Amino acid sequence: MSSVSFASLSLDNGCFHKDGMRDLKALKRGGSMLRVRGSVGPAPQTLQSAKTVVHKSQETVRIGVLGASGYTGSEIVRLLANHPHFGITLMTADRKAGQAIGSVFPHLIAQDLPNMVAVKDADFSKVDAVFCCLPHGTTQEIIKGLPKELKIVDLSADFRLRNIDEYEEWYGQPHQAPDLQKEAIYGLTEVSREEIQRARLVANPGCYPTSVQLPLVPLIKGRLVELRNIIIDAKSGVSGAGRGAKEANLYTEIAEGIHAYGITKHRHVPEIEQGLSDASHSKVTVSFTPHLMPMSRGMQSTIYVEMASGVTIEDLYQQLKASYQIDNLVKGASGQALQNLNLMMGFPENMGLLYQPLFP
Repeated sequence: MSSVSFASLSLDNGCFHKDGMRDLKALKRGGSMLRVRGSVGPAPQTLQSAKTVVHKSQETVRIGVLGASGYTGSEIVRLLANHPHFGITLMTADRKAGQAIGSVFPHLIAQDLPNMVAVKDADFSKVDAVFCCLPHGTTQEIIKGLPKELKIVDLSADFRLRNIDEYEEWYGQPHQAPDLQKEAIYGLTEVSREEIQRARLVANPGCYPTSVQLPLVPLIKGRLVELRNIIIDAKSGVSGAGRGAKEANLYTEIAEGIHAYGITKHRHVPEIEQGLSDASHSKVTVSFTPHLMPMSRGMQSTIYVEMASGVTIEDLYQQLKASYQIDNLVKGASGQALQNLNLMMGFPENMGLLYQPLFP
């Protein structure tokens, strides 16, 4: 029995895209390790009278961003500035209601956007689609009350787990919208493109589960790895914990160090196991340990697997090469959410995401 480890993925910075337009340049072999990396950065913007000039189509899709004052919400706003068909007509932020986005995030001051309002005061009559960037536990009731014609991409964890009993077990509260849960499509884009295209409500995957499922799903479907003894050693930057003030995330608590957290009980475990079980058509369990790194953003998951009998490292490499090409999408929470809404609205899934990467 042979085993292999492979490092996956600076996923706040990169994306796998099967039908991508670039050659696979970043997938390399080195001994017994497969490394997959990508990076992305903001494109230069042309300013006129201190406002961003974006040439929008006359057929602009009107976008609402709920929770625009958080990290995922602000990243959605930044990405949409580069999208030719999506225009923001509504932004909510209860604690920042009445304020301009530029007063909360100075790097967005050049954008010409409406002031943020409280969710209860939001007018959805001029909105076609919504990115919901609110905390888990609050999202279900809000989405349940939205107009039925809206397309919704939810970036919280509220609709990721199909089993509502499992949701209650891991998140400590009953699910408030079980009928909507039946409708929700899990939005791992490269795995569920057709379902996402037809969906009204997409549950955007977590960052850790994305970094784990993307490399493992094709290997499991190809029966190239054993379903036992899957070990995931994952590391994340601090922005993954959100923007709320937390003592454990203070600079003096995290600088110059690294620590594991959520050992044996991290809420992304059932999400990972759900996706891998779907791929194998049988129950898969994993050993998953996340670590907090002293960096702003980024993620890497190193995954250890046992190869099936007769399988070589070259077989794994060829399976991943056949499944994916690299595109410079911000594949963490917000970039994947935009990728999904592009599919839902009938646009190329990488539209608005083709930024040039930053280096170093």
